[in-house]
Amino acid sequence: MSNTRSQMADGKSFDNPSKTHLRLWLKMLKISRLIESELRERLRLQFNTTLPQFDVMAALCRADAGLKMSKLSGELKVSNGNVTGIVDRLVKDDLVQRIPVEGDRRATMVRLTRKGESAFSAMAVAHEHWVSELMTSLCNDEAAQLWGMLDSVEYRLDNRKPKK
Repeated sequence: MSNTRSQMADGKSFDNPSKTHLRLWLKMLKISRLIESELRERLRLQFNTTLPQFDVMAALCRADAGLKMSKLSGELKVSNGNVTGIVDRLVKDDLVQRIPVEGDRRATMVRLTRKGESAFSAMAVAHEHWVSELMTSLCNDEAAQLWGMLDSVEYRLDNRKPKK
């Protein structure tokens, strides 16, 4: 069976927009999960770390002065409880440090240590390489085209939300 514009690679039709959009969403989820699973495994094997630990370190790397725990959980879109456990492990490994916030006994800042900066730098280089390797089936022009299409979807979704 030839793959025409009106057929997906698996022979299903593109004729029903609702079904096409649903299948596209499921395909995007599948690909995202495959890539994420591979990245989790590589981080575990090469750096003895987890993807959530990598994500926390990435957020802290972008914030030179560190972040309050509440801001960190907001950046990562996870609960304070989830971030606390991850930060506990990173503190134990001397990759991040907690700093009391002057004038607010309940608040704590979290910042990468020098060891954390060095470790994250190596992880970030490897992570970028791995993602590139996993996406090699797309040439640069195709990647840019897909980026533009997804950017359009993101823009439409962002502008559907009621403004606060």
